[in-house]
Amino acid sequence: MSAKVIKEKKKKTGHSMPSNIFYFVKLLFKLSPGLVIGEFVMDLLQIMPTRLISVIGIKYIIDTVAKGENLNKVFYAIGLIAGILILSRTVTWIFREFYWNMARERLYYSLNKTLYEKAKALDLESYDNPDFYNNFILTIESSSDNIQNLMTLVKHYVNDIISLITISSILFTIDPWCLVIIFASVLIFLPISRKIGDLQMGRRTDNAKFHRRSDYFQRIFYLQDYAKEVRMNSIKPLLIDRYNDAATDVVTNQQKYWKKISFFYCIQETGIHIIGFMFLMPLYLGYCVLVKQTLSAGDFVATFNGGTQIAWSINFLTVWALANFSERAKMIEKYREFLSVEHKIKNGEQNREFKTPEPIEIKNLSFTYPGNDEPTLKNINLTIKPYEKIALVGYNGAGKSTLTNLLLRLYDVTEGEIKIGSVDIRSNSVDAHRNMFSAVFQDFQTYACTLKENVALDINPDEKRVTEALKHSGFSKKLKNGINSELLREFDDEGVMLSGGETQKAAIARVFYKDCPYAILDEPSANLDPVAEYNLNQAMMEAAKHKTVIFISHRLSTTINADRICVMENGEIIETGTHSELMAMNGTYAKMFTLQSEKYKNA
Repeated sequence: MSAKVIKEKKKKTGHSMPSNIFYFVKLLFKLSPGLVIGEFVMDLLQIMPTRLISVIGIKYIIDTVAKGENLNKVFYAIGLIAGILILSRTVTWIFREFYWNMARERLYYSLNKTLYEKAKALDLESYDNPDFYNNFILTIESSSDNIQNLMTLVKHYVNDIISLITISSILFTIDPWCLVIIFASVLIFLPISRKIGDLQMGRRTDNAKFHRRSDYFQRIFYLQDYAKEVRMNSIKPLLIDRYNDAATDVVTNQQKYWKKISFFYCIQETGIHIIGFMFLMPLYLGYCVLVKQTLSAGDFVATFNGGTQIAWSINFLTVWALANFSERAKMIEKYREFLSVEHKIKNGEQNREFKTPEPIEIKNLSFTYPGNDEPTLKNINLTIKPYEKIALVGYNGAGKSTLTNLLLRLYDVTEGEIKIGSVDIRSNSVDAHRNMFSAVFQDFQTYACTLKENVALDINPDEKRVTEALKHSGFSKKLKNGINSELLREFDDEGVMLSGGETQKAAIARVFYKDCPYAILDEPSANLDPVAEYNLNQAMMEAAKHKTVIFISHRLSTTINADRICVMENGEIIETGTHSELMAMNGTYAKMFTLQSEKYKNA
């Protein structure tokens, strides 16, 4: 098998379970070494004293009493045991109360910040891939859960290895044959433990699928996006029915697996504890204590207690931990896949930002979305002059928004080129290029921040510029705290809920606020009434006179004052000119405009 094939096979199958576990522990240690080390030490302080006391401490006390020695030794031993337990609990309590909680939150923040920074840097193309998007959501939602569960698993695993070696060494000094009986009792029934682990894993996997369905129907009842339709239609019984089906599937799945799990549990417990620890072990130990007299009463109890702990440790180390590690490793693999996604939109070597508009040249541009066979844009050629106001019109799916996305380098062209100031935009850094544009998208968002922060989209808004931008966009709603008013009610019960039109005006104000030479507006007047639309057009032309503006609109009354109108159809520019020129052509634009104007006249 060639090196290339091996490499491709490895890439396809991903990383091994130990590799993923080590990767994540190393990552956690890098972000918070004190927390990782502290977790291991504190867990050891909690586990080891109790286990050693149950073996060595109890043996000493029983042997001391059996030999009739001074009872003060027993009291001293009990006092020492109590002191050790109190000290270990106190140290772990101090660690939890004064360090662990804060360090854990900082670790969560650092880990999620890494994910968010990666998400922000990813190409828009990544979100077009459903598999990637699902993995992204799963990675974000499970990052905190991964930290807690993985740290708990790893520290228990390491400390159980230490405990197993320590207790086994003690029992070996007492009687090696006791150790043989213990290991034999556990190992004989180990396949049953592995079977239980497989069933538990299957139960979790199936449950996750059913829970996703029930969670979906739960969200519908509390998400604002669905509130109106749920209340205005008769869909509620259908949703409740679907939710009940999903809940029933969860219960049925639990019953199916727990019947099998309980059955194998019963066999395992019977085998290890009844046959091994309640028959073979007592029989052998009783023989050694009563007949051979090679073991003391303390040895009897110590061996029995130690055997129970060894059985638990072996079961945990060989079955339960590995099953859980396997599940965690799969989540970590998704995490690693997410962080390793490469950028297709590469930074250019230049770092140019124009303060005034330069010509935009689009030459022989074609673009095909990933996964599609047919191109969305075909051989686009267009030159946009500085300060020109360009309107893109056409039916849905004509390629208007795709063209503006390419201008913003949210995607890169498949063929051809886009130049600004005679320089290919791919030779410029992504940030420098995008800083030259302000944009309002058709699916713009409102954030749970103040009005001024929503306009500036910046941490330190210039209040004077915000006020001017809102004025240009036609925003006129009087708010109690003015531009300092909190929008939405995610975090503030008194947050302002703007109407669709006012929300759009606040979004459009972003274009006027940002000091840059180019502006792109995708459907800027979609939620506005005719009067507001007219006022916006006038304000936009006035406020943006020092910018090159490209806007998309289905309302052709918006395009009348554009310097040039480009009509798009099936990914091509089929007509271009002023409103008057296109009307004189009596082509697609004239037909669209006439139909719209007749609709308004009839209304």
